[in-house]
Amino acid sequence: MSTLMESVAPAPPARRESLLRALLRNRSGLIGTVLTLLVVIVAVAGILGALPYDPAAQDVEAALQSPSGAHWFGTDQFGRDVLSRVASGLGSSLLVASVSVALSGSLGVVLGILAGYFGGVLDRAIGVLTNVLFAFPSLLLALTLAATLDRSWRTVALAIAVVYLPIFVRVARGPVLTLRSADYVIAATATGQRRLATLFTHILPNIRGIILVQVTLTLSWAVLTEASLSFLGFGTPPPAASLGVMVYDARALSSVAPWLLSGPGIALIVFVIGLNMFGAGLRDVVDPRSGVRR
Repeated sequence: MSTLMESVAPAPPARRESLLRALLRNRSGLIGTVLTLLVVIVAVAGILGALPYDPAAQDVEAALQSPSGAHWFGTDQFGRDVLSRVASGLGSSLLVASVSVALSGSLGVVLGILAGYFGGVLDRAIGVLTNVLFAFPSLLLALTLAATLDRSWRTVALAIAVVYLPIFVRVARGPVLTLRSADYVIAATATGQRRLATLFTHILPNIRGIILVQVTLTLSWAVLTEASLSFLGFGTPPPAASLGVMVYDARALSSVAPWLLSGPGIALIVFVIGLNMFGAGLRDVVDPRSGVRR
């Protein structure tokens, strides 16, 4: 599991318009933006229920139909429309992943900033916490937490948040170690500005680009983790559709209905590739060494 380089000094924050233009001029950023928006639109349609069929409606007479004009991804063993279930599953995965990344990102960034800026005992204590969490394989840790707590989408989101918490701690801590000795930070402290005010006015704005890049990368990992937990039976519980459960069910029918794997498989691949390309383009824009002109 890789993180952004902690020693990179972040670039000064760019205006939103300039950042967007630079991102769209970047090939990876443009392709990633298009793919991510496409998947997000489908996922939002699944959350809102704006689907051609009810993803839970069964029609035994229409079971295991191959892809057609009526059912673009075919139907499953219960006659349910695979496309509608993929959209609903994407919605569930995106909801769980977004909540988990919001939790791990917000808490991890705060802990990382505090550890990097104040150092000392606080830094060592937070370092011990992150090292303990890093000692466990991510999927095993998420599986253990999800199996221990009550099964719900909130439990899954909390388990995934714990897994990715130390990544945000380290990503935030690294640049702060450099920024705390910058002249303008020292000058702000010397003029009597409170330390918390210095953190929010001088340090946090200068690391938000790196944090945003890490959010996009972690979101793709969280989607895969949620799908993996669902595949193992510890993810989003029924009756909600889940991409992991769809892959698990399709595995047993792959010889007679191979199209059942195509729907959730394509959705996961496009979403992960899109987010990673979006993150790569965003990294090129916010990294001062990339040579991308804003």
